[in-house]
Amino acid sequence: MKPVVADTGGLLRALACRPDGKPTWPAYANALRQAKVVVVPALVLAEVDYFLRDERAAMRRLLAEILDPRTRYEIEPVIPADLVRAMHLDAHFASLELGLIDSMVAAVAERRGIDCVLTIDRRDFAAIRVGTRFQRSLTIVP
Repeated sequence: MKPVVADTGGLLRALACRPDGKPTWPAYANALRQAKVVVVPALVLAEVDYFLRDERAAMRRLLAEILDPRTRYEIEPVIPADLVRAMHLDAHFASLELGLIDSMVAAVAERRGIDCVLTIDRRDFAAIRVGTRFQRSLTIVP
């Protein structure tokens, strides 16, 4: 499979497990497992931490996996150019009320040339177009 940029909801669903250890959302878990590279914008990681604030062990496991050089995870640091582009995308698609995280996911996908986004936010990411002329759509996985 192709590389993916992970959005918060998609990453949380991909990692969620039932008490028996099986994935709660198998399609998301499979998409994560099959991705060539999983790019996690740093702001997404911060939002994931917020949602896992009552599940510190789960957050520690996620960080250990992301930091393990044998995995396909890549943390994408916040860079000024991405913040500027995120705010431009947020303004261009104002009717969607994207906010910083979704706009940053789109900006990182655009800059890295990655078309696939692991997300639960189908409405927004189906409408967003990236590229210099907003000509490229993003593929939502799963």
